[in-house]
Amino acid sequence: MMQAIRNIIRRGKREELVVSLIDYTHSALLGGSRFAGGLKAMGLEYVDILLLGFYPNKPRAGIMDWALGLKEKGMVHYLALSSHQRKVFPRLAKEGEFDLFHLRYNAVHRGAEKDVFPLLPPENKPGIVGYTATRWGQLLKESKMPPGEPPLSASDCYRFVLQNSSVDVCMTGARSLEMMRENLQMLGMPPLGPEEMKRIRKIGDHIYGKPSD
Repeated sequence: MMQAIRNIIRRGKREELVVSLIDYTHSALLGGSRFAGGLKAMGLEYVDILLLGFYPNKPRAGIMDWALGLKEKGMVHYLALSSHQRKVFPRLAKEGEFDLFHLRYNAVHRGAEKDVFPLLPPENKPGIVGYTATRWGQLLKESKMPPGEPPLSASDCYRFVLQNSSVDVCMTGARSLEMMRENLQMLGMPPLGPEEMKRIRKIGDHIYGKPSD
């Protein structure tokens, strides 16, 4: 991927890319070193998004100072946070330091529909990126389905996520060019109908073992 980015930049198409770097270190010192290394490896002067990965709460002051400092210098254009603790997102949205939130949302884990989406500010809402759309592949497995139900397709899972108007981007885990092409085909598909949505939610409840959260 890094080589692909370098190739695209050499063709003068940097402005057509949205490049994100993720930091899992939870350390400004280690994160700073890895960030600098990532820029050098891709031949970039800045990234569009710095994602602070998997925080149960707001990152401590040192990490926020580092991340916001990069943004002030123009080395990062947008700051994002990912978390499995849904209730942290509405609170951080009010503080206004993050531009994007990455959260788990799929047919099994639908808790964001009550804990996040309706609680975000109607104006200047942070961008919402959903991940684990297939619930780590479980929604695609026949063995996980209710009796008599065929498994969902990857496109079904992505359409379900993106049908929620609060979600701006759905992550995809394509492992090949063919899978990527197949996944992108869903962008031209019509919205899921009421019966399709009902079926997908039923499957999610079955996998979770109770009404989904």
